[in-house]
Amino acid sequence: MKLFQRKKTNLGSPNNVAANQSALAEMALRVIHDGVVITDKPGNIKFINQAAVTMVGCGSQNNAIGLDYSLIIKLESKEGRELSEAENPLIQAMQSGQPLDSFQGNLIVRDSDKRIPVSISVLPADGLQQDRIITFRNITRELEQEGEQTEFISTASHEMRTPVATIDGYLSLALNPQTATIDERARGYLAAAQAASQHLGKLFRDLLDVTKLDDGHIRPYLEPVEMVGLVKQISDDYLTRAREAKINLTFGSSEPVTFDNNRRLDQVVYSFIDVNFIREILDNIIDNAIKYTPEGGSIYINVRGDGDRVLINVTDTGIGISADDLGHIFQKFYRADNSDTRTIGGTGLGLYLVKQRVEAMGGRVWAESAFGEGSTFYVSLPRLTSAEYEKRMIAVRNRQMQEQLMRANPSPQVAPAQQPMPQPVQAPQPPPTIVNQTNINLNGEAK
Repeated sequence: MKLFQRKKTNLGSPNNVAANQSALAEMALRVIHDGVVITDKPGNIKFINQAAVTMVGCGSQNNAIGLDYSLIIKLESKEGRELSEAENPLIQAMQSGQPLDSFQGNLIVRDSDKRIPVSISVLPADGLQQDRIITFRNITRELEQEGEQTEFISTASHEMRTPVATIDGYLSLALNPQTATIDERARGYLAAAQAASQHLGKLFRDLLDVTKLDDGHIRPYLEPVEMVGLVKQISDDYLTRAREAKINLTFGSSEPVTFDNNRRLDQVVYSFIDVNFIREILDNIIDNAIKYTPEGGSIYINVRGDGDRVLINVTDTGIGISADDLGHIFQKFYRADNSDTRTIGGTGLGLYLVKQRVEAMGGRVWAESAFGEGSTFYVSLPRLTSAEYEKRMIAVRNRQMQEQLMRANPSPQVAPAQQPMPQPVQAPQPPPTIVNQTNINLNGEAK
């Protein structure tokens, strides 16, 4: 008996084969744990699997078929912030027909208002005019595991930072001619050791910054800001360093307004951002531009309004980024590995920090580059109109005024010496005794 003899199957016509394959595909979509929604180009739902029905809380597949996907799939940022249409990557991908790869956010469950952390993707089927395939995966367990890793990294980094700082301090003393006398060979060794300790110290600081934002210990403090003046102030801090590196650094707000008397007025652009986050973002990008731009090169920094967004760009004439590396530069610990970058120090966390902080403010960051042709880094942030800016500034000024009044007139406190002494607790007294309707006084006499 041939146990492994293949059973002959009559597959029938090509139409039957296609029907069988379609049935198998639909069965697979129904049993997988990831949510799958297929829409037409306008966004009307044509198919939704059971996993998606359960996750979005729409009750049944029939309740969703024919509806616009936005009525079923509602997202917010992973920090719990409401996403506008302009900053919602799912809406942008559906409208543009461009793919979306693994955006992490919270899925709002319709029937319970519960939040489920998901990784969501969009894949256009056969081009812009065809269906869209939306997939989303529950990443609750993944985030728990990441949280455990983050806690370990944070604790280790915090504990290691102190001894590294101590090593760096002693090396500084050894290299100081006023505190130590050493020969030139020893000085070279100690200088190399100090450079390594400082690099290690920066790595630990970056790790702590990453983990604090990852686990929610740092949240953006958003305030209304005029962006052109802020970005110019930050870029001006790098003029001396760029000059020392023999690099030309310039700042210019595009779209200047020119009046009849040839006066120029730069564009005024407002946003609602965390000023410290913006400083960290631009510090990392401008620092990289200086490090990777050779002598005689140029760096150009610009801010402009782009519809309902503020667009900042930092353009350099440096060594550029290869196509293979460009898609990975914002990943944690990623560093391009080639002969031009190996000699330049870095932790591999700078651009990850940039992406992390930009997205925490509802923004987006990306880069355009070609190896040997320089790079441009773009930061896009939500824009405020002049009226919105003034409204938010009024709220800020009112809050500041209240804080000043509270500092000037603190609530009166009773001095310890003036506080009333606690009274002894009196034992409950028995009611007076009644004798022939006559009360008896304390001396036992009838009143």
